[in-house]
Formats: sequence, structure tokens, C-alpha cells
Amino acid sequence: MVLVIVVAALALLAGLAANRFLRPRLITADDSEGMAVKDLVGPLLTLTVLLLAFVLVTASSSYGKAEVASRAEARALDQLVEASEYGPTAQRARIQAGAVCYARAVRHQEWVTMADGSGSAAPSVWSTDFRQAFSAMKGDAVFGMLVAIDNNRSNEREERLTQATASIPGTIFWFLLATLTITVVALGVCLPRRNNRGQLITLTIITALLTTTLVIIRDVDRPFGGIINVSPTAITEAERQATRDFLANHPTTELPCDVRGDRTA
Repeated sequence: MVLVIVVAALALLAGLAANRFLRPRLITADDSEGMAVKDLVGPLLTLTVLLLAFVLVTASSSYGKAEVASRAEARALDQLVEASEYGPTAQRARIQAGAVCYARAVRHQEWVTMADGSGSAAPSVWSTDFRQAFSAMKGDAVFGMLVAIDNNRSNEREERLTQATASIPGTIFWFLLATLTITVVALGVCLPRRNNRGQLITLTIITALLTTTLVIIRDVDRPFGGIINVSPTAITEAERQATRDFLANHPTTELPCDVRGDRTA
């Protein structure tokens, strides 16, 4: 980073020196002639648009990964419930009950904390319970399959939590905001002071578009918070199916958790 700053500073000094010493030898025009401020605003506006577009793509990619991970985690949880059907009765009941409680903990507790970019310890209680149930099934044919599915679920949860954190550092966001401000001010300086209704309307539209883009970037960069967010639809459906299977196979057994996924037994 220091190298970039040093090179940029040297380039600026070289440009100023060239303006003072080389310009008189290379250009025969009067010293008062040259590029006006309005000639420099075009490249500045282009730079601002390109920066916003690049960052928007990055934020959208993070949002997409968060949604994919959420769906994949729910799918793995559903597969875990189905695969447990091939295990012993006691372990099958424990795994299916744990799947219901895990889905509840993710949906009601971890999903809320992810809006701030953090996770919750509640689902980990049931992840541990899965592994304890698996340990009693070593040697069974279904053991390897259950472990593989649970590893997939764990990986997808980790990916979901990773994408919950902002992918765009705050420094970059403030830099974009400063760039937008400078661009709008520079455009305003170049507008005529009279008979400028059309130009003022255009400047307002440009400002609104650039601002909207930055707001969208800020919102999409938080996949589980804000207006544009990843909803817990997939994990809710996984909870519904796991509850259905548990009640069908163990109608007289109570779930070891409450509606929020906290252990009760």
C-alpha cells in the first residue's frame, strides 16, 4: 500500500513539473488555455460508476452465496432425517428430534443474530447431539453416510455464517461515499447558473441513481438484514418436514426443545 501511495505522489509531482517546464516547449497555445474543470468531470463520473458497478457485483456475489448456503444446509438437514431411517430406533428418534430442534434454533435465534453479522451458539448444541448419536452407531452401515451428510450440513452452515459478515470493508464504503460526493459537487460546479433547469434535473437524477446504487450495495452486502435479505424459507420447510417425520415415527415422544430450539429435556 505504501508503494502505491509513493508512486501516485511521484506521478502527481511529475505531472505538475511537466505542466510547468515541458508544456511551454510542447504546446504553443497560451498558458491560460487547456482543459477546463468540466473536461475532468467526465472521467471522474466514469470512475465513480465503474467503482460502484464493481462493488455491486461483489456484494451481489456474497448475497448469492449466502442464499445457496442456506438452501444447501436445509437440504442436508432433510437428508440427515431421511438417512436416519436406516439406523436403530433409539438413534433415529434422537437424530430426527435433534434435526427439528436444530432447525428451530437456526430459524428463531441464529437468523436474527446474522442480521448483525454474527452467529448463535444455540444450533451448536444440536450439532453436538448429532455426533453423540452417531458415536453409538459405529460399525453400522449407515454410520458413514450420516457422518458425511452431517459434515456437509456443518460446512454449509459455516459458509452461511461467513457470508453473513459484510464482504465490503467499511473503508471501501466510505471511499465510495466520498467519491460520490466529490463527483456530484464537481458536476454542480460545471452547471450554468442561469437557464439551467434541464441540467439541474439531470444532476438530480444522476445523484439519485448513484445514491440508490450505493444504498443497494450497502443493503445487499448484509444478506440477512435490511430490505433485500435471505429469508429462512428453506430451513423453515426443513423444520416442517423433520417435525412431520418425527411425529409419524414417534408419536408418543416429546421433543427435547421448545419452539425456539432451546433444550428442555
